[in-house]
Amino acid sequence: MKTISLVKPDDWHLHLRSGPAMRSVVEMSAAQMGRAIIMPNLLPPIKNTNQALAYRAEIMEALPSDLSFSPLMTLYLTDKTTIKDIESAATEPNIIAVKFYPAGATTNSQGGVTSIEKISPVLEVMQKLDVPLLVHGEVTDANVDIFDREEVFIDKVLEKVVRNFPSLKIVLEHITTKTAVDFILGSSKRLAATITPQHLIANRNHMLVGGIRPHYYCLPVLKRQKPDQKALLKAATSGNPKFFLGTDSAPHDRHEKESACGCAGVFSAYAAIELYAAVFEAEGAMEKLEGFSSIFGPDFYGLPHNQETVTLERKAWKVPMQYEFGGSQVIPFLAGTELSWRLVK
Repeated sequence: MKTISLVKPDDWHLHLRSGPAMRSVVEMSAAQMGRAIIMPNLLPPIKNTNQALAYRAEIMEALPSDLSFSPLMTLYLTDKTTIKDIESAATEPNIIAVKFYPAGATTNSQGGVTSIEKISPVLEVMQKLDVPLLVHGEVTDANVDIFDREEVFIDKVLEKVVRNFPSLKIVLEHITTKTAVDFILGSSKRLAATITPQHLIANRNHMLVGGIRPHYYCLPVLKRQKPDQKALLKAATSGNPKFFLGTDSAPHDRHEKESACGCAGVFSAYAAIELYAAVFEAEGAMEKLEGFSSIFGPDFYGLPHNQETVTLERKAWKVPMQYEFGGSQVIPFLAGTELSWRLVK
């Protein structure tokens, strides 16, 4: 196989940042993706409809005129999110979901949710209005090992949400464990998951063996090859519509990653579909790539499939060591290595 054409993919989990940093990277996603769900964890976070639409306008202004790309916005859920906030968002077609960060779980999540009980009235309204809940699935209890935080979240938090709000549409984002895969498979069609390229390609050995590699550090953190990475690979390439593409591409300034307390986040938007293509080819499942990247996500969200297509060609190329990033540099995932597929421009 020398080329493959796909319905244009969508990225159902993307960080773009704002200002000059955003303008440095947004074209990379727009060149590959028809749509992307944009994360709201800026400083300050995007908490209401007006802020979300202003952020969307900033993104649209930064896009080249020859690229058709639709940013789908989210609200940052807090203990103080109101029913009116949800009702307002539900009437706006460019706001697609609400993002649940447990307070302190990841980058700029300090203002996130402290307990499910505090947001239960909001979840009830979201269920009624069919507003999806996007979940960063980790507990933040200091007594829970970082490698166990996703599993404990599923057991202590997510099971309760699914049970108490059975009609609520939920996406468990960037799953990392066999436990998460099994939970998704055993749940209703109202629960789905996104899987990132880094969690398919790498495991914790890549991050820790032979020295700490900060550009592999993300949250949820990379897990074991067996059973976790293997389970993710099986799920992504299975053709099951409950699993679909979400890069969680999260660019950080190089110096914020390569520091005594480096930021969590892997930058993959520069070649997202190429990275997934390499995974699906290695698993002997190239015929399943289009469903995962282009079909299952829109179907879950009740959106039409993109009308455009993209073409990938087998062409070896070397990933640059860095990209410009708002006057500084961002180091891409797999910098300096060779990829075997390239998007035809």
